[in-house]
Amino acid sequence: MPHVIETDRLCLRQWQASDFAIFAEMNADPEVMKYFPKLLSSTVSDTIAKKCQQLIEDKGWGLWAVGLKNGVEKRDAFIGFVGLNETHADMSFAPAVEIAWRLHKDYWGQGYATEAARAALGFAFTELVLDEVVSFTAVINKRSQLIMQRIGMTKMQDNFYHPALAVNHRLAEHVLYKITRQQWQSTVSS
Repeated sequence: MPHVIETDRLCLRQWQASDFAIFAEMNADPEVMKYFPKLLSSTVSDTIAKKCQQLIEDKGWGLWAVGLKNGVEKRDAFIGFVGLNETHADMSFAPAVEIAWRLHKDYWGQGYATEAARAALGFAFTELVLDEVVSFTAVINKRSQLIMQRIGMTKMQDNFYHPALAVNHRLAEHVLYKITRQQWQSTVSS
């Protein structure tokens, strides 16, 4: 059964067919995709959304679609995704569960990614009882690193090169952040 997580302003939920067009728009936007290797076609975007949908269907959790809860007409209006994902096996720190996000640029700077990420971490540590959660991004992606810091994650010492990118690619060098269940518990109790 797919889990739904609600916060004051957001609903982390299963993907709906109506989310796909907005997701494709996001994935074709150079500003949203600035720290990704390339823009995505609507076909590739739809494939990713369907994979997210299927993983949530299979496991009950994953990269949830994020819906904005304000207003009757806009109830659960799709603004992007936030959630948990098992890292690729070729990552040096695998196996691990990562927390990730991608929001439509119209919703940046309003605390939505942080709010949703905190809720997803709560799920990771209370429902899945994980020992730790990681997050990673290109060294130059300072916005995402700030979110990682806001949700209580700590930067690990060594940067790494993403295995899917050539070493000389502008996005190849990545930072790794981590939070343990104990660290998370101290942030929610303070």
